[in-house]
Amino acid sequence: MNKSPQPDWDPRSSTVLDDQIAAYDDMRRRCPVAHSDYLHWSVFRHADVMQVLEDHGTFSSIVSQHPSVPNGMDPPRHTAYRALIDPYFAPERVQAFEPICRDIALDLIARLPNDGEVEIMDGLARDFALRIQCAFMGWPDTLHEPLRQWTRRNHDATLAGDRSATAAVAREFDGYVRTLLDMRRSAGECAPDDVMSRLLTERIDGRALTDEEIVSIVRNWTVGELGTIAASVGIVAHQLAVCPDLQQRLRADSSLLLPAIDEVLRMHGPLIANRRITTRAVEIGGRRLEAGARISLIWASANRDEAVFGNPDEFRLDRDRSQNLLYGAGIHVCPGAALARLELRVVMEELLARTNRIALVPENRPVRAAYPASGFASLPLRIERGA
Repeated sequence: MNKSPQPDWDPRSSTVLDDQIAAYDDMRRRCPVAHSDYLHWSVFRHADVMQVLEDHGTFSSIVSQHPSVPNGMDPPRHTAYRALIDPYFAPERVQAFEPICRDIALDLIARLPNDGEVEIMDGLARDFALRIQCAFMGWPDTLHEPLRQWTRRNHDATLAGDRSATAAVAREFDGYVRTLLDMRRSAGECAPDDVMSRLLTERIDGRALTDEEIVSIVRNWTVGELGTIAASVGIVAHQLAVCPDLQQRLRADSSLLLPAIDEVLRMHGPLIANRRITTRAVEIGGRRLEAGARISLIWASANRDEAVFGNPDEFRLDRDRSQNLLYGAGIHVCPGAALARLELRVVMEELLARTNRIALVPENRPVRAAYPASGFASLPLRIERGA
Protein backbone atom coordinates (compact mmCIF):
# COMPACT_ATOMS: atom_id res chain seq x y z
CA MET A 1 0.00 0.00 0.00
CA ASN A 2 1.39 3.41 -1.04
CA LYS A 3 2.15 5.80 1.77
CA SER A 4 0.68 9.29 1.45
CA PRO A 5 3.33 11.98 0.82
CA GLN A 6 4.01 14.64 3.39
CA PRO A 7 1.84 17.76 2.99
CA ASP A 8 3.39 20.60 1.00
CA TRP A 9 0.82 23.14 2.21
CA ASP A 10 -2.41 23.59 4.15
CA PRO A 11 -5.27 24.96 1.98
CA ARG A 12 -7.29 25.76 5.11
CA SER A 13 -4.57 27.73 6.91
CA SER A 14 -5.35 31.32 7.86
CA THR A 15 -2.66 32.53 5.45
CA VAL A 16 -4.37 30.86 2.49
CA LEU A 17 -7.92 31.73 3.49
CA ASP A 18 -7.03 35.37 4.17
CA ASP A 19 -5.89 35.86 0.55
CA GLN A 20 -6.43 32.83 -1.65
CA ILE A 21 -5.14 34.44 -4.86
CA ALA A 22 -1.82 35.49 -3.28
CA ALA A 23 -1.41 32.05 -1.68
CA TYR A 24 -1.98 30.26 -4.98
CA ASP A 25 0.50 32.58 -6.71
CA ASP A 26 3.08 31.57 -4.11
CA MET A 27 2.36 27.86 -4.54
CA ARG A 28 2.55 28.08 -8.34
CA ARG A 29 6.04 29.53 -8.09
CA ARG A 30 7.51 27.29 -5.40
CA CYS A 31 5.58 24.01 -5.57
CA PRO A 32 3.39 23.85 -8.70
CA VAL A 33 2.06 20.35 -7.97
CA ALA A 34 1.50 20.12 -4.23
CA HIS A 35 0.01 17.63 -1.81
CA SER A 36 -2.25 18.39 1.14
CA ASP A 37 -4.45 16.34 3.41
CA TYR A 38 -7.52 18.40 2.42
CA LEU A 39 -7.23 18.74 -1.39
CA HIS A 40 -4.88 15.79 -2.04
CA TRP A 41 -2.88 16.88 -5.14
CA SER A 42 -3.30 20.47 -6.31
CA VAL A 43 -2.13 21.61 -9.75
CA PHE A 44 -1.33 25.32 -10.07
CA ARG A 45 0.36 25.94 -13.44
CA HIS A 46 -1.45 26.59 -16.71
CA ALA A 47 0.50 23.98 -18.69
CA ASP A 48 -0.10 21.29 -16.07
CA VAL A 49 -3.81 22.07 -15.88
CA MET A 50 -3.99 21.82 -19.67
CA GLN A 51 -2.22 18.45 -19.52
CA VAL A 52 -4.99 17.19 -17.26
CA LEU A 53 -7.79 18.69 -19.35
CA GLU A 54 -6.51 17.25 -22.61
CA ASP A 55 -5.83 13.72 -21.34
CA HIS A 56 -9.16 12.50 -20.00
CA GLY A 57 -7.95 8.93 -20.44
CA THR A 58 -5.41 9.45 -17.65
CA PHE A 59 -7.25 12.10 -15.66
CA SER A 60 -10.82 10.96 -15.17
CA SER A 61 -13.76 13.18 -14.22
CA ILE A 62 -15.49 10.33 -12.41
CA VAL A 63 -14.47 11.50 -8.95
CA SER A 64 -17.53 10.52 -6.92
CA GLN A 65 -19.69 7.48 -6.33
CA HIS A 66 -22.70 9.74 -6.91
CA PRO A 67 -23.72 10.46 -10.52
CA SER A 68 -22.76 13.85 -11.92
CA VAL A 69 -24.21 14.54 -15.37
CA PRO A 70 -22.22 15.37 -17.44
CA ASN A 71 -19.42 16.93 -15.34
CA GLY A 72 -18.52 13.66 -13.66
CA MET A 73 -18.41 11.57 -16.84
CA ASP A 74 -15.76 10.55 -19.34
CA PRO A 75 -16.21 9.72 -23.04
CA PRO A 76 -18.10 8.06 -24.56
CA ARG A 77 -20.89 8.55 -21.97
CA HIS A 78 -20.01 12.21 -21.54
CA THR A 79 -20.28 12.81 -25.30
CA ALA A 80 -23.91 11.67 -25.51
CA TYR A 81 -25.08 13.64 -22.48
CA ARG A 82 -23.19 16.75 -23.55
CA ALA A 83 -24.92 16.61 -26.95
CA LEU A 84 -28.24 16.58 -25.09
CA ILE A 85 -27.33 19.53 -22.86
CA ASP A 86 -25.63 21.92 -25.29
CA PRO A 87 -28.85 22.98 -27.11
CA TYR A 88 -30.18 24.48 -23.85
CA PHE A 89 -27.46 27.12 -24.23
CA ALA A 90 -27.80 27.63 -27.99
CA PRO A 91 -27.26 31.22 -29.19
CA GLU A 92 -30.94 31.83 -29.91
CA ARG A 93 -31.96 30.71 -26.40
CA VAL A 94 -29.29 32.84 -24.77
CA GLN A 95 -30.32 35.87 -26.84
CA ALA A 96 -33.99 35.33 -25.99
CA PHE A 97 -33.11 35.48 -22.29
CA GLU A 98 -31.46 38.91 -22.51
CA PRO A 99 -34.63 41.02 -21.97
CA ILE A 100 -35.55 38.99 -18.86
CA CYS A 101 -31.99 39.26 -17.55
CA ARG A 102 -31.98 43.02 -18.16
CA ASP A 103 -35.29 43.51 -16.34
CA ILE A 104 -33.91 41.69 -13.30
CA ALA A 105 -30.71 43.76 -13.36
CA LEU A 106 -32.67 47.00 -13.70
CA ASP A 107 -34.98 46.13 -10.83
CA LEU A 108 -32.12 45.32 -8.47
CA ILE A 109 -30.03 48.35 -9.46
CA ALA A 110 -33.03 50.63 -8.96
CA ARG A 111 -33.12 49.50 -5.33
CA LEU A 112 -29.55 50.63 -4.69
CA PRO A 113 -29.17 54.01 -2.95
CA ASN A 114 -29.04 57.06 -5.20
CA ASP A 115 -25.94 58.23 -3.38
CA GLY A 116 -24.40 56.33 -0.51
CA GLU A 117 -22.90 53.10 0.76
CA VAL A 118 -24.19 49.65 -0.23
CA GLU A 119 -22.95 46.15 0.57
CA ILE A 120 -22.87 44.96 -3.02
CA MET A 121 -22.81 41.20 -2.38
CA ASP A 122 -26.13 41.17 -0.53
CA GLY A 123 -27.41 44.31 -2.22
CA LEU A 124 -26.94 43.09 -5.80
CA ALA A 125 -24.66 40.12 -6.55
CA ARG A 126 -26.35 37.28 -4.67
CA ASP A 127 -29.89 38.39 -5.52
CA PHE A 128 -28.95 38.77 -9.18
CA ALA A 129 -27.51 35.24 -9.30
CA LEU A 130 -30.58 33.77 -7.61
CA ARG A 131 -33.15 35.57 -9.70
CA ILE A 132 -31.56 34.97 -13.09
CA GLN A 133 -31.06 31.28 -12.32
CA CYS A 134 -34.68 30.85 -11.26
CA ALA A 135 -35.86 32.83 -14.28
CA PHE A 136 -33.77 30.81 -16.73
CA MET A 137 -34.97 27.53 -15.24
CA GLY A 138 -38.60 28.64 -14.96
CA TRP A 139 -38.66 28.33 -11.16
CA PRO A 140 -41.07 30.25 -8.91
CA ASP A 141 -39.98 33.27 -6.87
CA THR A 142 -40.78 31.29 -3.73
CA LEU A 143 -37.55 29.36 -4.27
CA HIS A 144 -35.35 32.45 -3.91
CA GLU A 145 -35.01 32.40 -0.14
CA PRO A 146 -34.70 28.59 0.27
CA LEU A 147 -31.95 28.57 -2.37
CA ARG A 148 -30.21 31.50 -0.68
CA GLN A 149 -30.10 29.61 2.64
CA TRP A 150 -29.16 26.38 0.89
CA THR A 151 -26.16 28.04 -0.80
CA ARG A 152 -24.79 29.16 2.57
CA ARG A 153 -25.21 25.71 4.12
CA ASN A 154 -23.57 24.07 1.13
CA HIS A 155 -20.56 26.39 1.38
CA ASP A 156 -20.17 25.82 5.11
CA ALA A 157 -20.39 22.03 4.76
CA THR A 158 -17.82 21.98 1.95
CA LEU A 159 -15.34 24.17 3.83
CA ALA A 160 -15.70 22.04 6.96
CA GLY A 161 -15.18 18.84 4.98
CA ASP A 162 -18.26 17.46 6.76
CA ARG A 163 -19.47 14.61 4.56
CA SER A 164 -22.71 14.06 6.46
CA ALA A 165 -23.59 17.75 6.24
CA THR A 166 -22.66 17.81 2.54
CA ALA A 167 -24.88 14.80 1.90
CA ALA A 168 -27.74 16.44 3.80
CA VAL A 169 -27.62 19.67 1.77
CA ALA A 170 -27.39 17.63 -1.43
CA ARG A 171 -30.56 15.73 -0.50
CA GLU A 172 -32.29 19.02 0.32
CA PHE A 173 -31.53 20.42 -3.13
CA ASP A 174 -32.57 17.18 -4.82
CA GLY A 175 -35.89 17.45 -3.01
CA TYR A 176 -36.55 20.89 -4.53
CA VAL A 177 -35.92 19.58 -8.05
CA ARG A 178 -38.02 16.43 -7.59
CA THR A 179 -40.93 18.52 -6.31
CA LEU A 180 -40.76 20.72 -9.41
CA LEU A 181 -40.65 17.66 -11.66
CA ASP A 182 -43.69 16.15 -9.94
CA MET A 183 -45.58 19.43 -10.36
CA ARG A 184 -44.90 19.44 -14.10
CA ARG A 185 -45.94 15.83 -14.47
CA SER A 186 -49.18 16.53 -12.61
CA ALA A 187 -49.88 19.56 -14.80
CA GLY A 188 -49.68 17.47 -17.97
CA GLU A 189 -50.34 19.59 -21.06
CA CYS A 190 -50.76 22.66 -18.83
CA ALA A 191 -47.17 22.45 -17.60
CA PRO A 192 -45.08 25.54 -18.44
CA ASP A 193 -42.77 25.34 -21.44
CA ASP A 194 -39.55 25.73 -19.49
CA VAL A 195 -36.24 23.96 -18.92
CA MET A 196 -37.69 21.52 -16.39
CA SER A 197 -40.55 20.50 -18.67
CA ARG A 198 -38.20 20.05 -21.62
CA LEU A 199 -35.84 17.86 -19.61
CA LEU A 200 -38.76 15.53 -18.95
CA THR A 201 -39.12 14.98 -22.70
CA GLU A 202 -35.43 14.31 -23.38
CA ARG A 203 -34.18 10.88 -24.37
CA ILE A 204 -30.76 9.26 -24.08
CA ASP A 205 -29.91 5.91 -25.67
CA GLY A 206 -33.54 5.62 -26.73
CA ARG A 207 -35.00 6.08 -23.24
CA ALA A 208 -36.26 8.95 -21.11
CA LEU A 209 -33.91 10.56 -18.63
CA THR A 210 -34.33 9.24 -15.11
CA ASP A 211 -35.19 11.62 -12.28
CA GLU A 212 -31.71 11.01 -10.89
CA GLU A 213 -30.15 12.16 -14.16
CA ILE A 214 -32.34 15.28 -14.37
CA VAL A 215 -31.60 16.16 -10.75
CA SER A 216 -27.87 15.79 -11.41
CA ILE A 217 -28.00 17.98 -14.54
CA VAL A 218 -29.95 20.69 -12.73
CA ARG A 219 -27.69 20.50 -9.68
CA ASN A 220 -24.61 21.03 -11.83
CA TRP A 221 -26.17 24.02 -13.57
CA THR A 222 -27.50 25.62 -10.41
CA VAL A 223 -24.64 25.15 -7.95
CA GLY A 224 -22.18 26.54 -10.48
CA GLU A 225 -24.44 29.43 -11.45
CA LEU A 226 -25.34 30.66 -7.97
CA GLY A 227 -21.79 30.72 -6.66
CA THR A 228 -19.80 31.87 -9.67
CA ILE A 229 -22.18 34.52 -10.99
CA ALA A 230 -22.51 36.16 -7.57
CA ALA A 231 -18.73 36.01 -7.08
CA SER A 232 -18.16 37.41 -10.58
CA VAL A 233 -20.44 40.40 -10.02
CA GLY A 234 -18.56 41.24 -6.83
CA ILE A 235 -15.12 40.77 -8.36
CA VAL A 236 -15.89 42.97 -11.38
CA ALA A 237 -17.59 45.64 -9.25
CA HIS A 238 -14.52 45.73 -6.98
CA GLN A 239 -12.19 46.13 -9.95
CA LEU A 240 -14.29 49.01 -11.24
CA ALA A 241 -14.16 50.65 -7.83
CA VAL A 242 -10.37 50.52 -7.64
CA CYS A 243 -9.92 51.57 -11.29
CA PRO A 244 -11.94 54.75 -11.98
CA ASP A 245 -10.29 55.14 -15.39
CA LEU A 246 -11.58 51.71 -16.40
CA GLN A 247 -15.07 52.69 -15.18
CA GLN A 248 -15.14 55.72 -17.42
CA ARG A 249 -13.69 53.85 -20.39
CA LEU A 250 -16.40 51.18 -20.16
CA ARG A 251 -19.14 53.78 -19.70
CA ALA A 252 -17.94 55.45 -22.88
CA ASP A 253 -17.62 52.21 -24.86
CA SER A 254 -19.78 49.32 -23.69
CA SER A 255 -18.44 47.11 -26.53
CA LEU A 256 -15.34 46.64 -24.35
CA LEU A 257 -17.35 45.08 -21.52
CA LEU A 258 -17.07 41.43 -22.59
CA PRO A 259 -13.27 41.34 -22.97
CA ALA A 260 -12.90 43.51 -19.87
CA ILE A 261 -15.01 41.17 -17.73
CA ASP A 262 -13.12 38.11 -18.99
CA GLU A 263 -9.81 39.79 -18.16
CA VAL A 264 -10.89 40.89 -14.68
CA LEU A 265 -12.08 37.35 -13.94
CA ARG A 266 -8.81 35.93 -15.26
CA MET A 267 -6.98 38.04 -12.71
CA HIS A 268 -9.33 37.06 -9.86
CA GLY A 269 -11.09 33.81 -10.68
CA PRO A 270 -14.69 33.32 -9.47
CA LEU A 271 -14.21 29.53 -9.40
CA ILE A 272 -11.31 28.15 -7.41
CA ALA A 273 -11.03 24.50 -8.43
CA ASN A 274 -12.40 21.37 -10.06
CA ARG A 275 -11.51 17.74 -9.39
CA ARG A 276 -10.06 14.81 -11.32
CA ILE A 277 -8.69 11.35 -10.45
CA THR A 278 -5.85 9.47 -12.14
CA THR A 279 -6.57 6.17 -13.88
CA ARG A 280 -2.90 5.18 -14.01
CA ALA A 281 0.48 6.33 -12.76
CA VAL A 282 1.59 9.58 -14.38
CA GLU A 283 4.16 12.34 -14.01
CA ILE A 284 2.97 15.93 -13.92
CA GLY A 285 4.88 19.04 -12.91
CA GLY A 286 7.85 16.93 -11.85
CA ARG A 287 5.79 14.83 -9.41
CA ARG A 288 4.81 11.20 -9.84
CA LEU A 289 1.18 10.45 -9.08
CA GLU A 290 -0.04 6.89 -8.71
CA ALA A 291 -3.30 5.52 -10.07
CA GLY A 292 -6.24 6.68 -8.00
CA ALA A 293 -4.60 9.99 -7.00
CA ARG A 294 -7.15 12.75 -6.41
CA ILE A 295 -6.39 16.08 -8.06
CA SER A 296 -7.67 19.63 -7.66
CA LEU A 297 -7.19 21.86 -10.69
CA ILE A 298 -6.65 25.36 -9.29
CA TRP A 299 -8.19 27.56 -11.98
CA ALA A 300 -7.58 30.68 -9.90
CA SER A 301 -3.84 30.02 -10.16
CA ALA A 302 -3.53 28.65 -13.72
CA ASN A 303 -5.17 31.80 -15.10
CA ARG A 304 -2.47 33.91 -13.44
CA ASP A 305 0.50 31.88 -14.67
CA GLU A 306 3.35 34.21 -15.61
CA ALA A 307 4.53 31.77 -18.27
CA VAL A 308 1.33 32.46 -20.21
CA PHE A 309 0.13 35.89 -19.10
CA GLY A 310 3.25 37.75 -17.97
CA ASN A 311 2.43 40.01 -15.04
CA PRO A 312 -0.78 38.37 -13.77
CA ASP A 313 -2.04 41.65 -12.27
CA GLU A 314 -1.65 43.67 -15.46
CA PHE A 315 -5.08 44.40 -16.95
CA ARG A 316 -4.96 44.06 -20.74
CA LEU A 317 -7.79 43.98 -23.26
CA ASP A 318 -5.58 42.65 -26.05
CA ARG A 319 -4.82 39.24 -24.52
CA ASP A 320 -5.39 36.00 -26.41
CA ARG A 321 -8.70 35.00 -24.83
CA SER A 322 -8.25 31.39 -25.98
CA GLN A 323 -5.66 31.01 -23.19
CA ASN A 324 -8.14 32.15 -20.54
CA LEU A 325 -9.45 29.16 -18.54
CA LEU A 326 -12.30 31.13 -16.98
CA TYR A 327 -14.82 28.68 -18.45
CA GLY A 328 -12.49 25.70 -18.62
CA ALA A 329 -11.23 24.02 -21.78
CA GLY A 330 -11.50 20.78 -23.69
CA ILE A 331 -14.51 18.49 -23.64
CA HIS A 332 -15.68 19.81 -20.26
CA VAL A 333 -15.63 23.50 -21.22
CA CYS A 334 -18.62 25.18 -19.57
CA PRO A 335 -21.73 24.74 -21.76
CA GLY A 336 -23.27 27.86 -20.22
CA ALA A 337 -20.33 30.17 -20.96
CA ALA A 338 -22.31 32.29 -23.44
CA LEU A 339 -25.19 32.63 -20.97
CA ALA A 340 -22.85 33.64 -18.14
CA ARG A 341 -21.14 36.21 -20.36
CA LEU A 342 -24.50 37.68 -21.31
CA GLU A 343 -25.65 37.88 -17.69
CA LEU A 344 -22.46 39.58 -16.53
CA ARG A 345 -22.39 41.96 -19.48
CA VAL A 346 -25.99 43.02 -18.90
CA VAL A 347 -25.70 43.64 -15.15
CA MET A 348 -22.46 45.59 -15.52
CA GLU A 349 -23.81 47.53 -18.48
CA GLU A 350 -26.80 48.64 -16.43
CA LEU A 351 -24.77 49.34 -13.29
CA LEU A 352 -22.37 51.59 -15.19
CA ALA A 353 -25.16 53.30 -17.14
CA ARG A 354 -27.03 54.19 -13.95
CA THR A 355 -24.12 55.45 -11.87
CA ASN A 356 -21.60 58.23 -12.26
CA ARG A 357 -19.12 56.78 -9.80
CA ILE A 358 -18.46 53.50 -7.96
CA ALA A 359 -15.82 53.65 -5.22
CA LEU A 360 -14.49 51.73 -2.25
CA VAL A 361 -15.43 52.77 1.27
CA PRO A 362 -12.09 53.51 3.02
CA GLU A 363 -13.49 53.07 6.52
CA ASN A 364 -15.27 49.79 5.68
CA ARG A 365 -12.96 47.36 3.91
CA PRO A 366 -14.05 44.34 1.81
CA VAL A 367 -13.98 40.87 3.36
CA ARG A 368 -12.59 38.17 1.07
CA ALA A 369 -14.53 34.94 0.58
CA ALA A 370 -13.12 31.70 2.01
CA TYR A 371 -12.61 28.47 0.10
CA PRO A 372 -14.50 26.92 -1.67
CA ALA A 373 -15.96 30.32 -2.55
CA SER A 374 -14.03 33.08 -4.29
CA GLY A 375 -14.37 36.83 -4.55
CA PHE A 376 -15.82 38.64 -1.56
CA ALA A 377 -17.98 37.64 1.37
CA SER A 378 -18.71 41.34 1.91
CA LEU A 379 -18.01 44.26 -0.42
CA PRO A 380 -19.03 47.75 0.76
CA LEU A 381 -19.08 50.25 -2.12
CA ARG A 382 -20.09 53.87 -2.47
CA ILE A 383 -22.53 54.54 -5.28
CA GLU A 384 -23.01 58.01 -6.81
CA ARG A 385 -25.74 58.47 -9.39
CA GLY A 386 -25.58 62.26 -9.81
CA ALA A 387 -28.41 64.45 -10.98
